Amino acid sequence: MKPEHTKKALTLNENCPVSATIRLIGGKYKALLLWHLTGQTLRFNRLQKLVPEATPKMLTQQLRELEEDGLILRTVYPVVPPRVEYSLTELGQSLFPILEAMYAWGSSLMEKEGKIPDCSMKEHTGDTNACCAGGCRGCVK
Repeated sequence: MKPEHTKKALTLNENCPVSATIRLIGGKYKALLLWHLTGQTLRFNRLQKLVPEATPKMLTQQLRELEEDGLILRTVYPVVPPRVEYSLTELGQSLFPILEAMYAWGSSLMEKEGKIPDCSMKEHTGDTNACCAGGCRGCVK
């Protein structure tokens, strides 16, 4: 049996908006996957190249969870070999301001630490100076 204080702590956060958000995007690679799917449809192999530190098993698990939570749409085409594409749902698209704020906050923190932000998320920040020389199809202009 769990101690009473543990039950109370779980109940307290049950209706917390921050907890609700973290439950959806708190997986190790979920925010990155949502970011890369912003404004485009991608196949598994492309997502794997964009998030190379994720093993195929972990990537599959994170994508399934995002689909179950209604944040991404998985489309399977009946061809041989099977073709599967991932895109954001309307709910998934609504997370972009949060992801963009996370990027800005993290960039500011890194700069204060003397580091230069340089990651796969850089290409979608809308910063045409840092963004694929302004030719990125996913940038927010």
